[in-house]
Amino acid sequence: MEMFSGVYGCKQKPSAMIWLCVFLLLLLLSGRVTSSNSPYLIGLGSHDITGPAADVNMMGYANMEQIASGVHFRLRARTFIVAEPEGDRVVFVNLDACMASQLVKIKVIERLRVRYGNLYTEQNVAISGIHSHAGSGGYLQYIVYIVTSLGFVRQSFDVLVDGIEKSITMAHDNLRPGSIFVNEGEILDASINRSPSAYLNNPVEERSKYKYDVDKEMTLIKFVDDEWGPVGSFNWFATHGTSMSRTNSLISGDNKGAAARFMEDWFEQNVFLNGSESSYFGQSGSTRLPRRVSSIIPDLHEEREKLIELAASFQPSQGKPATRFSSVSRRVRSALRHADKPQFISAFCQSNCGDVSPNVLGTFCIDSGLPCDFYHSTCNGKNELCYGRGPGYPDEFESTRIIGERQYKKAMELFNSATEKLSGKIVYRHSFVDFSKLEVTLSKEGGVTEVLKTCPAAMGFAFAAGTTDGPGAFDFKQGDNKGNVFWSFVRNLLKTPNKEQIECHLPKPILLDTGEMKDPYDWAPSILPVQILRIGELVILSVPGEFTTMAGRRLRDAVKSVLYSGGSDLDSNVHIVIAGLANTYSQYVTTFEEYQVQRYEGASTLYGPHTLSAYIQEFEKLAMAIVRDEQVAPGPQPPDLLQRQISLLPPVILDITPPGVNFGDIKTDVPPRAIFRKRDIVTVTFWSASPRNDLMTEGTFALVEILHNQERWVPAYDDDDFCLRFKWARSSKLSPLSHATIEWRVPESAVLGVYRMTHFGASKNIFGSIRHFTGSSSAFIVA
Repeated sequence: MEMFSGVYGCKQKPSAMIWLCVFLLLLLLSGRVTSSNSPYLIGLGSHDITGPAADVNMMGYANMEQIASGVHFRLRARTFIVAEPEGDRVVFVNLDACMASQLVKIKVIERLRVRYGNLYTEQNVAISGIHSHAGSGGYLQYIVYIVTSLGFVRQSFDVLVDGIEKSITMAHDNLRPGSIFVNEGEILDASINRSPSAYLNNPVEERSKYKYDVDKEMTLIKFVDDEWGPVGSFNWFATHGTSMSRTNSLISGDNKGAAARFMEDWFEQNVFLNGSESSYFGQSGSTRLPRRVSSIIPDLHEEREKLIELAASFQPSQGKPATRFSSVSRRVRSALRHADKPQFISAFCQSNCGDVSPNVLGTFCIDSGLPCDFYHSTCNGKNELCYGRGPGYPDEFESTRIIGERQYKKAMELFNSATEKLSGKIVYRHSFVDFSKLEVTLSKEGGVTEVLKTCPAAMGFAFAAGTTDGPGAFDFKQGDNKGNVFWSFVRNLLKTPNKEQIECHLPKPILLDTGEMKDPYDWAPSILPVQILRIGELVILSVPGEFTTMAGRRLRDAVKSVLYSGGSDLDSNVHIVIAGLANTYSQYVTTFEEYQVQRYEGASTLYGPHTLSAYIQEFEKLAMAIVRDEQVAPGPQPPDLLQRQISLLPPVILDITPPGVNFGDIKTDVPPRAIFRKRDIVTVTFWSASPRNDLMTEGTFALVEILHNQERWVPAYDDDDFCLRFKWARSSKLSPLSHATIEWRVPESAVLGVYRMTHFGASKNIFGSIRHFTGSSSAFIVA
């Protein structure tokens, strides 16, 4: 019994006293275990998923000419896990990627099974994409989605699988008692409907129930650790990741990725670094975009001439060998991280964004400046001339910042004012469904039912017309329900649809019969996952595609009706959100009425006019299973096509520099004794090598450093900052010579001081060896 006396002050006494000490000890330990009133364990994780920043086609616009050539800012996988202490748990992963991939999820689940057994499975793990059109492609397994990337890109695939696994592992390791709060609010200026003519084909009595033709509501959940306080937030809001255009070549998280950066930086600066709870609660200027500079950097007040002389003493460093760790260790976020506190993680998730555009100024003809045709989105009959305009027009980076900032500010407002606490069960249901010929039972007036079927996947002519966010080519146009002889002939060279398939898809004229194209392997998915996650009063519907506004509304209403009418413990405060582009990708889902118009979204609704009805039927089954506490059949397993993938993307053969030049040497330096001011652009170019040699995962290709105490260079901004752009280019198309340009737009928050640019890279020699290098520019002044 001595083990009790030293710790709790109980000296050895007669047996009654000993048992009293034991009782007090047990009471104390019991109090420690039950002192938390939190119903859940919560854990958050995040990891870099930035893909190859060179040579690889970007995913989203299907534009063969949109080839990655640098980094706008880095992409991340952000994860939350919520568990009942002695019960079920769910995992939600949000990707700064165009969409989730069925093959990626298959391989992630395989890895999790090795680590955790059956703790995390396809049933309780959801993976959703934000739908940025500025990430590396080639990571999906079906042919139609990897044609423009010249097939499968293993590097794009691996970085996603690795990053998702590590973000989930981090969240698992961070599981601690905590609470979750939910809040909702409207954002009125971050979205418009890009297919209003199709929306207007929905019944007028249905449209009259809604104030807007897009969903303006953001739903946010806030995670609060019992010990550390707020540790993160996830929110869902519908707007396309198309602020960055189809000609952009820099890897970017677009508006939602930017919003996540802004929110995480705001919290880091206002809570972790300032240590001020008043800042956290939104007082005094907390709506400003934060600066990403370590707090150890002081403001410098020396006279200008002294600063100039000091900067002049730092000449460009010759390129020199480095290690892989050099880039990782110099990251700004590494400098900001507090090892003894959880990392704050904020994710801006996608919802039913099918017909929702962030280009809120409307659509205009680039030749005349006049508005585009309302029904077909053409200019003098040509779809290529009709483009949507973002709020920063003509600057797509500014549009991205503005739409991202509008989401960030609303999220911060909801985060600071969230008071509704989630409580109740954690439940999940998941099933695979073959959508190629699914029977759908529809109720008619008078109690009559009608059984219809979905169709094998096919894409219509209007698919090739693109959208006002990214127009297509040739003579295709939206709203085409007839097709034409020439393109039908071209289609038939690949696969001629039979009569049954043609009639099944009417009024869609089939351009690509993808569901029946199997050579060299499947062109489109047939088996899709449907999934519901419930955390107390929050219900997440994971859908494997892009639902339009009204399609999403109908799905939410249908699930809500089942949950309310089936004797569920949920009350009227239930929050139902759609997590779009989740678990796999199957393009668009419109309403039956919108499908008749055959704009881009209808032409991209793969499984025919009754696709939405099929989804509603299957989600109602999941919802009823939750209400009745029943399990559901797993359904047919989707194929794993990894071993059948084909890649035509040439590898990096080797990198070279001109004679007498090292990798990392300066090609173009800042001017001598240069002084830059806020909003100026600082540009430096280095002799470099292909970014495909090392993705610099959790590291950086580019760094802005500030001089501290006249002797030590400290990270200030890196390629994970919105104000810094890393651009890479070959000297000519097939040349092994290449250079990297770092552009820094000096932000308003930059402090007075002496700065320099540093580049990290990795070169490949003729024998295939990878060698890392670094180099720095001359110093310059920011005044």
